[in-house]
Amino acid sequence: MRYSLFLFFGILAGLFLSWPGIVISRNWKCFNDIIARSAEDKISIKAVMEVSPSYLIKSKNKNMLSKIRIIADACFR
Repeated sequence: MRYSLFLFFGILAGLFLSWPGIVISRNWKCFNDIIARSAEDKISIKAVMEVSPSYLIKSKNKNMLSKIRIIADACFR
């Protein structure tokens, strides 16, 4: 039990240090809007500007985790 609590708080602290805006509801609205628009192929300019050009040039088919990381970087930082 003690180790699972330690792991849980470690994950929360790591998420907060990586994306400090994760606790703000406005940023979650941004995250949800980008997800909804990407389903309709209307990606936000903010999300496009956050992605580095080298990432776009080198990318072939990225997995779902990479896509979520890009969107989270655009909204939560």
